[in-house]
Formats: sequence, C-alpha cells, structure tokens
Amino acid sequence: MSFGLSHGRDLDAAPIGVTDAELPPLPDAIGVDPRAGFLDIRRWFAHPDRPLEIEIGCGKGAFLIQQSVLQPDTNFLGIEWAREFWLYTSDRCRRRQLTNVRTLNTDASEFIHWRVPDSIVRIIHLYFSDPWPKLRHHRRRVVQDRMLVDCHRILAPGGELRIVTDHDDYWEWMEKHFARVEGKLYERRPFAPADSAEQGEMVGTNFERKYRREGRPFHSTVLHRLSAQ
Repeated sequence: MSFGLSHGRDLDAAPIGVTDAELPPLPDAIGVDPRAGFLDIRRWFAHPDRPLEIEIGCGKGAFLIQQSVLQPDTNFLGIEWAREFWLYTSDRCRRRQLTNVRTLNTDASEFIHWRVPDSIVRIIHLYFSDPWPKLRHHRRRVVQDRMLVDCHRILAPGGELRIVTDHDDYWEWMEKHFARVEGKLYERRPFAPADSAEQGEMVGTNFERKYRREGRPFHSTVLHRLSAQ
C-alpha cells in the first residue's frame, strides 16, 4: 500500500464504500437523455430522509469523520479520486462504526454531472483540492464553469458550496469563475469555520493543519445557492 496509510494492516472499505451494485454503469440512454444516469444517492444510506452533504476530495477523512460525528442526523458522502486515500478513509469510518457516512472512489465532477439528481444536497464541501499548478493541467481543476452550474443544480434551495484553498493562483482562477455566476446562480457569503474545527482552524483537514504549520495564508468563500434567473 502506497502513501504509508495501511500501518501494517489490511484496509477494508466495506460497508462504507459504495459498491458496484449501488452504482451501476451509465446507461446507453444518456446519449439522448443526459439525466438517464441519475440515481437517488440518498438511498445509499440507512436513513435516506436525512439531509445530505457531500465532501469533494475527502482525503484521509479528518473533516468527514469529525463533522459526521458532530451531526449524526445528517448523511455525508465523501468522494475521493485517490484509491489509497479512499480505502484509508473508508476503513477509518468502518472502525468507528459510522452509520451516516458513505464513500465513493471516483471523479467527483463527472459523478455530480451524470449521477446526482436535482436539489437533493444541502452542502457541498470543497477543501484544499489539488491546484494542478501547471497550465496544461488546469483543465483538471475541480472548479470549472460546468462544475459550478452542476453544483447549483444539485443543491437544494438555500444550499451552499463551501470552499477553502491555500493556493494563490488557484484562488485567482476560482475568483474569475465565481464572477461569472455571482448574482445569477450564487450569492457570495463569508466563510464561517466548521463546527467540528478546532480552535483557530477553518475546517480541520490534514492539509489545513500541515499548511498552517508552514504559515500559508488561506482563501475561503461560501457560494449560497440562488434560484436560477
């Protein structure tokens, strides 16, 4: 196991990780109906009637675990592209017997675009996502025009997209994208620290704690969903 995450033991994603049976392949019908692949992902939880929040890039699971323990009546879906981190986080949640958390190993932007129905998510958390600093890699950044439109679509009325980054160039990129939707899809609001964050923290992720020790400044915002104009 890479990244030094296993600490000499086997990692087990079950029953936290979303299975292939729960997320079947996209149907051929998406060629004529882009919504044909939508799934009611709330059914992945024991209590599908509870509010749903999504964390994009849950990493080693620090925020996901802290916040889900603090909010036992909220369902949390953590999405992580790196399989090693996904396994590690899933195993951590399994050992803590968290019943309100599921995890998914996939590309979050594509998943949201093709799989998530309208107006079912209360909050989307995006903390310290990969800045992909090289120009040729900018297309891999999570914050894109389509992504902001998709997040608006899946957020419930009054829902929020909460964002924190330490990367100045990525923040400048984000600001340009925010400007194109501000007042139309979203209202910008100040970022308040997460309830599960420790003193002086914003969200309490592993990356935040590492970067705070290095003295890096942080940028943050909340995009509050408006009704489409």
